[in-house]
Amino acid sequence: MESISENHTPLETVSRDFADAVARVAPVVLAINARRHLSSSGVYWRQGVVVTAAHTVRRTENISVVTPRGETLPATLAGADAGTDIAALRVEGAALSAPLFGDPGRLRVGELIAAVGRGARRGLNATMGIIGVLSGAWHSWGGGTIDQFIGLNVALYPGAAGGPLVDARGRVLGINTGALSRTTVLAIPLSTVDRVVDQLLQKGRTSRGYLGLGMHPVPLPAYLKESLGLTADSGLIVVSVDPEGPGRKGGVLLGDVIVAVEEKTVGSVRDLQACLDSESVGKTIPVSILRAGARVEVKLTIGER
Repeated sequence: MESISENHTPLETVSRDFADAVARVAPVVLAINARRHLSSSGVYWRQGVVVTAAHTVRRTENISVVTPRGETLPATLAGADAGTDIAALRVEGAALSAPLFGDPGRLRVGELIAAVGRGARRGLNATMGIIGVLSGAWHSWGGGTIDQFIGLNVALYPGAAGGPLVDARGRVLGINTGALSRTTVLAIPLSTVDRVVDQLLQKGRTSRGYLGLGMHPVPLPAYLKESLGLTADSGLIVVSVDPEGPGRKGGVLLGDVIVAVEEKTVGSVRDLQACLDSESVGKTIPVSILRAGARVEVKLTIGER
């Protein structure tokens, strides 16, 4: 009879390593009851604080978390930010410790990772995949500033959104979400999560710049670009003005076309959003606009959304 060798194949080694990695992070992965029918996942991020995906939090009362030991504990919503899809919950009485964190900045495309979640009924779950794409800071559709684009080639179990992205050593690298892209599961990196959570715990919300202007991209005529020395192919035409907003107070009129902010060209709403992060609130900035075929400079003091 043929005996089974005690030596492990490479595949067995990888399998055991990832099972160990999931086991290491499992004690900080919780199930979140904050919507009807389906729980979501969260991470015990720091003392008394659980982080999850904001889009899975559908109510502000009667929220609870299920710990790895099966305990159900009440939780309160400290705040949620749709722009980064991060929500922070306060939980008391959880005998848990913060996870071991890794460094998302050292990730490489093709590296093996795991997306871990916990269901209120079925318990721990995990899927294995790879880092599909990496790039620098970006701005989401909701205006959130996210420090690193981490696209995952991985599937999430139902209810696993809000759970951790985990490396082969069981270290948490970010929070998984499918709400910020129509085609790709993304991970929100640690630095972004920490920054947003700090604001949510302090103020219950995140700060973002506000101009009080409704805008839409429009192409710039070639003759106008040439005569005014413009480099952008498009600008933002102002289609609505808040009577009490910073734009109106700074002299922006309906029909103006914004072409630059702080000497940086803006050809899309996303370009403008990049100038309106939390650090910009209260700052006075120069804005270049086209009005009746002439270039006009105004100064706007950014408000808070």
